Amino acid sequence: MKKLWKGNEAIAEAAVAAGCRYFFGYPITPQNEIPEYLSWRLPEVGGAFIQAESEVSAINMVYGAAGAGARAMTSSSSPGVSLKQEGISYIAGAELPCVIVNMMRSGPGLGGIQPAQGDYFQATKGGGHGDYHPIVYAPSSIQEFVDITYNAFDVADKYRCPVMIIGDGMLGQMMEPAEIPPMRDLKDLPNKDDWAAYGHSDGRQRLINSIRIEADDLEQFCNRLFEKYKVIAQNETRSEEYLTEDAEYIFVAYGSVARICKAAVVELRAHGIKAGLIRPITLYPYPSDVIAKRAKSAQVKKFITVEMSMGQMVEDVRLAVNGLKPVEFYGRCGGNVMMPADLVKYVKEGK
Repeated sequence: MKKLWKGNEAIAEAAVAAGCRYFFGYPITPQNEIPEYLSWRLPEVGGAFIQAESEVSAINMVYGAAGAGARAMTSSSSPGVSLKQEGISYIAGAELPCVIVNMMRSGPGLGGIQPAQGDYFQATKGGGHGDYHPIVYAPSSIQEFVDITYNAFDVADKYRCPVMIIGDGMLGQMMEPAEIPPMRDLKDLPNKDDWAAYGHSDGRQRLINSIRIEADDLEQFCNRLFEKYKVIAQNETRSEEYLTEDAEYIFVAYGSVARICKAAVVELRAHGIKAGLIRPITLYPYPSDVIAKRAKSAQVKKFITVEMSMGQMVEDVRLAVNGLKPVEFYGRCGGNVMMPADLVKYVKEGK
């Protein structure tokens, strides 16, 4: 049954339903409802909530809990996620599953608490040091937040890697009807006996670390890691297309901005202009093939990448289009949000 949920609280309850029993975080707007909710909800189901002394401490607590086989999670907003980056790289290097939520705010620096999308590079290009990628999801509705969070722990366990879910201040604070999936039975969660360091009686050692001193050993590990990323790209890449079959102008946008673009598409169609939308749901792996396919369509005149930033995802769109069609950028930043009317005007003036 659907209930009215605030975005942040819906994520928190979906994580509990998915079997997450350990959360480590530190307060920062606009994601504070996630730790606040879990501070009382996790003890109800036998879990543990810890407000760490810093974001650096929080992500390293996630490392420890994940290494012990638990389903663990942290959340923050942009500057806080920056502080977590070293730990996220360590987690990727140790091949540990966890879920990280970033409710993006405007920057750089401390910036403001308004919604933004300036963390795309940080999320999709690694963020921390070394050669690695988290799987990155960008939901655009509260129900999609719920569904993706619920499944993110399974995906993290399947590939033994960090999974990042990114939203923004709008999605975290808005309210919509959503249905929370059934509570997982912890007995049914994946068995981690082969690698988790939670105490065993078989005499075998489980060593969790990310250091590989020998160059050949590290190179072999990185090659294996990127072979895994190829499998992830084959199995987990997700996107949505909206009215692209006959579109002449195609918006590319994710998260809350995709909702704005969808409204602009409807309005443009009402004025006889054939517009459409490609919405990446996974930002890594990126749905380049979907964009490349549309770029080969004879009727497509241009792509318009729309972001609440100075332009970051637009680089991946240009790579996917590969020069076949013009790729333009429309952005607002600083916490300002474009309106559908702005996009309608932009397309009309650029025809």
